[in-house]
Amino acid sequence: MLSVDKVVNDKLPLIKGKPWLEKPTTWVLRNLLHEEDIQKFGKSSPSLEGIDFVEHTLDYFNFTYSYSSQELDNIPVSGRLVIIANHPIGSLDGLALLKLVSEMRSDVKIVANEWLSALEPLNSLLLPVNVFGGKPSRKDIRNIHNHLHDEGCVILFPAGEVSRLRPNGVRDTHWQSGFLKIAKATQSDILPIRLDAHNSAWFYTASMVYKPLATMLLVKEMFRQQRKQVKCHIGQRIPVEAFLHQGLSVNQQVKLFKKHLYRLGTQKKSIFPTQTAIARPESRQPLKAAIEACELLGETPCGKKIYLYEFSGSSPILREIGRLREIAFRTVGEGTWRKRDLDEYDTWYMHLILWDPDDLEIAGAYRLGDCKKIIEAHGQNGLYSDGFYEFSDAMKELFPQSLELGRSFVQPRYWGKRSLDYLWVGIGALLRKHPNYRYLFGSVSISNALPKDAQAALVKFYSSHFPPQTAMARANIPYRLNTDSTVPDFTGNNYADEFVLLKSYMANIGSAIPTLYKQYSELCEPGGVQFLEFGVDPDFNHSIDGLVLVDTTKLSAKKRKRYLETR
Repeated sequence: MLSVDKVVNDKLPLIKGKPWLEKPTTWVLRNLLHEEDIQKFGKSSPSLEGIDFVEHTLDYFNFTYSYSSQELDNIPVSGRLVIIANHPIGSLDGLALLKLVSEMRSDVKIVANEWLSALEPLNSLLLPVNVFGGKPSRKDIRNIHNHLHDEGCVILFPAGEVSRLRPNGVRDTHWQSGFLKIAKATQSDILPIRLDAHNSAWFYTASMVYKPLATMLLVKEMFRQQRKQVKCHIGQRIPVEAFLHQGLSVNQQVKLFKKHLYRLGTQKKSIFPTQTAIARPESRQPLKAAIEACELLGETPCGKKIYLYEFSGSSPILREIGRLREIAFRTVGEGTWRKRDLDEYDTWYMHLILWDPDDLEIAGAYRLGDCKKIIEAHGQNGLYSDGFYEFSDAMKELFPQSLELGRSFVQPRYWGKRSLDYLWVGIGALLRKHPNYRYLFGSVSISNALPKDAQAALVKFYSSHFPPQTAMARANIPYRLNTDSTVPDFTGNNYADEFVLLKSYMANIGSAIPTLYKQYSELCEPGGVQFLEFGVDPDFNHSIDGLVLVDTTKLSAKKRKRYLETR
């Protein structure tokens, strides 16, 4: 707990050994910092640390915070995030904000000066920054960067001090640019939160007379906040793309962020473009029970299980699939920008689910549609792809033997862990059970976040090597190849050589071949895979969709053994 002797020893070493200066300084600090009261408080919570200590402190002062339950969803539950806030009280408002964010993020830490580090129970929640003597040290900044690179959440107060009374009310003084530099350096989104509270009139009077005096009164002001409340206005997340290359100076951007924050909770329009928050995760036990009630198709060598889910009313499974879809697609520059990526088709399509029973997580999923059943129940427009393509009679003849695939995803934490391959093991199990499914077809996305030349190279390569054998589909919004593009001139004659050329070209422009394109193109012997058409999806961030058709009778021997042989 707070010790004035320790503060003097650590922060004011120059007065040590000078009784005429040390004694009066210590006496003044004991009174200003309410050392005796804080020691009593410390005895009431001798072993509490972290958020438990924060909660106890707020209870001790009977200090509360309020917020809109709808706005609470604006705090993303995972992923690197820089939270910025004003600092109207300079004490309990910071703890209230820390407690609020911890309701959504257990990994939250707050950037604070080293004076706060004297409160030892808070140490696990702090990222100390020594602001005395100029700029923060490289070590301090590196610690903040490391926490964000670990996908953590960091709270900063850009003003670096308590708000003061201004002509337009209680407002922060000049904002430092550190928060913005940190967000840019770590590619972190920024979430603004405006705190609505104030100190006493005496504090603001002292501040106008002599600013350092007001700072010394902050602990007294904290004790005056007993039985009071701070109102929290939680803004929507500002994506890093909105400010990374804005064409403005850092100081201009900082002023805009401050203006943006103070508009929260008012009728004024936001300054920066924002993103709708993704829904909170479903409760694990109800999700587990619902998953285990589904049809089990198989199990992977690493213990994950493959289930088939069919909609039968409100279920945590579909809500969680929609949430994870949105996370996965936003990560690659796509997404619907809604809380969940769900549509009406989800209710009459099947869902193949890769389930991690250890972590109680849906690792990935595939949406599957029995075309024959769907057309019988909903007509041809019940097919998802029917909204994007006009099908020829030749294609329609295949529908009774077809399974439409789409909306596949693997959530980011399972990338690089063979999750997509395991989903295909599940598709194989379904094909063994239903041998009438000869054809697989569906849209495969190319993110609009890729450079235009990368998009053109992919379309040109897959159109050349896997062309339609006959006209089977026409996109409602066709993708048009730019004739002035500098992409290689793929001939379609030698797949292996030109695939190496494509891979090299993509790497040179900072891109990679989408995993699903590699997956589909390697499934079959020649003629077994066709890319029928390429179109643009304006509702999916203008991504490019390649309509692929797979004839499962032409699977390569390797893939047939992998996916179709009885296990």
